Amino acid sequence: MFPAWHWQTGAVIFGLLGVTVYSYRSRTSKSRQLPLPPGPSEPPLGRYPPRKIAQWIAEYGPVICLNDGKNILVIVGRHQEAIDIMEKQGTFLADRPPSVAGGDIPWEGNAIRPTSLWRKAPQISQVGNTSSHAHLQVRTAQTYQPIQLAHGREVILDILHEPKLHQQHIRRFAASVIMRVIYGKTTPTSLDDPYLLRLQRMIPRVQSAMSPGAYLVDKYPILKYVPGYGRDLKQWGQDEYDMLSGQLKWVKSQVESNTAPHSVTKDLLLHPDDNKLSEAEIAYLTGSLVGAGFDTTAVATSTVLMAAARFPHAQARVHEELEAVVGRETPPTFEDWPQLVQLQAFIAEALRWRPVNPTGFPHRATKDIIWNGMCIPTGAIVSGSHWSIGRDPSVFHDPEVFNPQRWIGLDGEIKEDMKLFTFGFGRRVCPGMHIARRSVYIAIALVLWSFTVAEDPSSPIDDTAFTPGVVSHQMPFSLMFKPRMDEALLRNTFC
Repeated sequence: MFPAWHWQTGAVIFGLLGVTVYSYRSRTSKSRQLPLPPGPSEPPLGRYPPRKIAQWIAEYGPVICLNDGKNILVIVGRHQEAIDIMEKQGTFLADRPPSVAGGDIPWEGNAIRPTSLWRKAPQISQVGNTSSHAHLQVRTAQTYQPIQLAHGREVILDILHEPKLHQQHIRRFAASVIMRVIYGKTTPTSLDDPYLLRLQRMIPRVQSAMSPGAYLVDKYPILKYVPGYGRDLKQWGQDEYDMLSGQLKWVKSQVESNTAPHSVTKDLLLHPDDNKLSEAEIAYLTGSLVGAGFDTTAVATSTVLMAAARFPHAQARVHEELEAVVGRETPPTFEDWPQLVQLQAFIAEALRWRPVNPTGFPHRATKDIIWNGMCIPTGAIVSGSHWSIGRDPSVFHDPEVFNPQRWIGLDGEIKEDMKLFTFGFGRRVCPGMHIARRSVYIAIALVLWSFTVAEDPSSPIDDTAFTPGVVSHQMPFSLMFKPRMDEALLRNTFC
């Protein structure tokens, strides 16, 4: 026989449990009574090109729902809805969906799981001045401007030397900047730098593995137990781990010898208690920042140069502004940025026209989100379609027309009420956005100050030739660079 007080205690516990269960079921049943957002009836297969998503958005409404039998996929495709859902409900969309192909298989047997690390990211970003994000915020990002300016000047010399390799020169520039910020590497990264070559091989693999629908194992996780399945993913994961841990060891050796320059990795190593990260987690976090920062900055910068060639009249307005604000004596600097409104508008329009991440990175809802009488349920995978949001006709009149002037108000300044979500949404906004914006600005300002960029008549640009994936890369394309001053004088200016 149990003592009487045990029975009483048990009764209270079961009573409280019953109230809790009833309350939860009541709440969830009410939300489950609400319909899902509308969407096409056919089951989705694989990846969706951004134009297909745009057709669905136009047909079914600003928020659509797809169901592949296992996951509910919600896509937000209009500007105000992106604010209402992706931004205002960002606390409940800070998670990433689990990925067997992108995390479990590649990192099997290693010290961390990427998905578990990125769940810590919002907390990491709040850790005072010792967080990785603190090193990437506006005030600190401004301290890297001399580095960006120096590497940006090298781009002009690179183009003068080998103009056909313009896309590689931009990649070299983007990698040089981000590796200095994250790892403290002080020497420029050449096109044949071993780390850069490995990074360029690794990024497409990671992006492919993280893309919804790219691997059947994400739909049928039992496949990971099939002997031999995912052998390539495991090898890629090991290659990635070796590369990232090697970079960490390099920085750590410099820290121990007191020769390490200021960098994000150095600070994380010096303050492990504040950041609560193991060395393996630091290796993955910093490597991810390098990969993401390098790739998106390079793609964005090349997209703006493509737009300059495709829309020469818009480029000419930027040239006129550069003449008026900067002149021809010295190249532009970061001090000129606030006055170069046409240049700011041109960059914004180019990234709306051909967004770096047209389909958006996937988020995972951690609670039911009620919107407009409909329910986005817990566990749903939610993405903001940058392609469709940037073509919202209620915000961007004649969205298929390339028109930088849409970003400029009657006061001659960039409009404050028009937002481009290039760097993501809510708590999942790219932590390196302030550095990326500065890198794109200075590279484009220097190139357009130095050259008129044009299409090669013998090889016209196909501005629809972009790779699918979470980051959409341009296929190789030709450009012509006509110096806007005597070539020898231009070369001497940047030597």
